[in-house]
Amino acid sequence: MNQEMNMMRTAGATGNTLLQKYGTRNVPRYTSYPTAPHFHEGIGPTTYRQWLGALSPDDSLSLYLHVPFCKALCWYCGCAMQVARKYGPVSEYARVLEREIETVAGHIRQPGTVRHVHWGGGSPNRLNARDFSSLMAVLRHRFPFAADAEIAIEIDPRSLDDSLVEAYALAGITRASLGLQDFTPAVQTAIHREQSFELVEDRVGALRAAGIGALNFDLMYGLPYQGISDAVRSLEMALSLDPSRVAVFGYAHVPWMRKHQNLIPTEALPGPEVRRDQAEAMADTLAAAGYVQIGLDHFARPDDSMAEAIEAGVLKRNFQGYTTDDASTLIGFGASSIGALPDGYVQNIADTRLYEESVRESGLAAARGIAVSADDRLRRQVIESLMCDGRADIAALCADAGFAASALLGDQAFLNEMQADGLLSWDGQMLEITPHGRPYIRVVAACFDAYLQAGKARHSGAV
Repeated sequence: MNQEMNMMRTAGATGNTLLQKYGTRNVPRYTSYPTAPHFHEGIGPTTYRQWLGALSPDDSLSLYLHVPFCKALCWYCGCAMQVARKYGPVSEYARVLEREIETVAGHIRQPGTVRHVHWGGGSPNRLNARDFSSLMAVLRHRFPFAADAEIAIEIDPRSLDDSLVEAYALAGITRASLGLQDFTPAVQTAIHREQSFELVEDRVGALRAAGIGALNFDLMYGLPYQGISDAVRSLEMALSLDPSRVAVFGYAHVPWMRKHQNLIPTEALPGPEVRRDQAEAMADTLAAAGYVQIGLDHFARPDDSMAEAIEAGVLKRNFQGYTTDDASTLIGFGASSIGALPDGYVQNIADTRLYEESVRESGLAAARGIAVSADDRLRRQVIESLMCDGRADIAALCADAGFAASALLGDQAFLNEMQADGLLSWDGQMLEITPHGRPYIRVVAACFDAYLQAGKARHSGAV
């Protein structure tokens, strides 16, 4: 890893030139393909019922539950969420979520085995212990769980009390992901998320004492008033707690999508060069601590299942980012949640009130989505291979799918240009991203996105 990072830095005087040329391009994060901006309203409850009914017991399942509530608003947040200072709306949402689970399960003739469950938000720990436990009981009653199923939950350490820790342990939570972001006081004030290292340390200890030992930490770079030393120091503090995995995300400033991000002054944000240097410094720090880099922005201890997956070439990418989840079907529950079924993607109504009204009326809240074609599936394989493994055997994938590679390559001139700039190698069969091109994986992947040029969606910068 250190060798790769050094190669990136010593590639010559072209570093800043390449950053200006490729790093400021606005491209998707590719947690799906086609990506969510290309979903349309032609996919609704009727289609969703048909897709659910077509599932077979051989379709392994992954379940995602979205809890769109937080006690306070973090100004950097890009998630679909709302502030709920009182618990009443959260409890009511839990009841509606139960109804959706029951309805969806009823449309599947014989559900396959659940291998992964992921609770996301918002802050899933905004649910109290009783409501969380009730929802887990409904899931286990309606779906068969594998004995070794991974059940993961995202946690805001600031609102994790001991009753929740106990409920998580009893419900079988196997992995917890804690949002840390940065420990620098000035940065925390600027993003409206203040939490001390001592609080995080205490909550980590409580989780481990309850038997939840697989812990992920999320940190960020590119935050307002955040220097390179701030990012590295915060990471070193986090590493002192010995997490299993670390995700290092670049802050995506998209105020046209999330209006509250206008509260962050644009002039306080690090520029592209500083963002790049922050990312590289954090990667170096993690490599020195023995962590294996996973794809673009994840890191794992060598004995973690994600590191084993990258070594075995079976790493996956979905709406939760990099994952070991190889289930053939992802079912989403809750407002704005997205499901990925063999026939296509489906997304629930994003507005919480309208979502609840729809579920109360019909049991479902599907509002948009997209059916996937053979061309989509092939491009998805290529993009996922690039995002996960840094390479894709284009010729072999096209041959297996019955497509000519020439029809897939798109802008061949741009690929040639990236190859000339040292970002990738292409021999007519295998396309491989070089260490020098690793920060630009999303730009390379975008070359195979047939929807991107025609679409009007705006995305964050590549670096």
